[in-house]
Order: sequence, then C-alpha cells, then structure tokens
Amino acid sequence: MTEKMMDKTCTEFADVLAAKESVPGGGGAAAYAGALGVALCSMVGNFTTGKKKYAEYEEDVQRMLAEGEKIRKRLLELVEEDAAAFYPLSQAYGIPKEDPTRAETLEKCTKDALAGPLEMMRQIAKAIELLEEMNVKGSRMLISDVGCGAVLAAAAMRAASMNVFINTKSLKDREYAAKVEAEADELLSYVPRAKAVADEVAAGIRA
Repeated sequence: MTEKMMDKTCTEFADVLAAKESVPGGGGAAAYAGALGVALCSMVGNFTTGKKKYAEYEEDVQRMLAEGEKIRKRLLELVEEDAAAFYPLSQAYGIPKEDPTRAETLEKCTKDALAGPLEMMRQIAKAIELLEEMNVKGSRMLISDVGCGAVLAAAAMRAASMNVFINTKSLKDREYAAKVEAEADELLSYVPRAKAVADEVAAGIRA
C-alpha cells in the first residue's frame, strides 16, 4: 500500500470505503469523523479569536486552536496507520490453518490492528474536552458547529471502540485484552460528555 488515503478526494475516499476492499474500514472512518469533529471546534475558535466580545478568552482560544490542530493531524495520520495495520491482519486470515505459524501471526497482527483504534479513542477524548471548553468560550454565532462537532466526536469514539473490541475478542492473550478493554471502557465515558454538549447546544437553539 503506497497511496495515502488522505491524498484522496472526499468522493474518492467514500468510494473506496464503499468498495469490496479490506481498507479503509470502520477504523479509518472513525478517525476521519473524529478529525471532522475537532476541525469544527477549530473553526469556531478561528471565528472567535480577535473578537473584543471574547477578549477574556483569547489566550484560551489560541491554546485550543493549537491543541485542536495537533489532534486533527494525528487523527488523519491514524486513518493511514489503521489501514496499514489492518491489511496484514486481513492477509493473515488467509494463512492455511495447518500452518504452525498461523496462530502466532494472527495474534501479532491483531494486536497491531487494535493499536490504531485505541489511539483514536485517546485523541477523540482530547477533542471532546476541547469541544466542552469551546462550548463555553466560543462565539455564540457558531454554537451549532460546536454541537455538530460533539455529535461527530461521540460517534467517532463509539466507532473506534468497536474496532478495538472486535480485535480484543479474538486475542489469546486475555491479560493483554483485559488491559486494553479497561482503557477503552474508560475512554467511552467521554461519549456522555460529548452528548451533553450536543444536547445543551440543541436545547439552546430550540429555546
């Protein structure tokens, strides 16, 4: 695999996602959705910075913009990393069952494949924290975009978790699986937080 997923147009990415191809899949889609969620947070920040009305939050907004940029770039990298890690796993399933190396290869490839989605969850948690803060300090003119970002982040978190759990389910190393699942479960606690932001925004819009 030499072509980068993120070098594709939006249409091309959606086309290859829909195709009968091993990658990209749910993991790549989760990372991309997370990147879009934090990008919306940054957009609100960019419209907020420099405004007299929000001068008291200027330093915070600048910090959030810098953090959001790092998170967005990392999530886009994870689209690529997820594809690169999943492809060997998809090929490993084709190893004949009588091959003595099959079990060991599958175990290693499975651990490699879940690393990307778990890192996505960590990054999306950071994005949700930024969205919570932007909901308080960002321009009220763009508050719906904060809500949209929160919805995307919540969906991305849940989607990434599924790509963790589908892999831990098949691991022979149950101690490792339990450790990963414990972290993933803890990160899933950010989903209600993102939903709370989206619900608050929605309620304000409809008031």
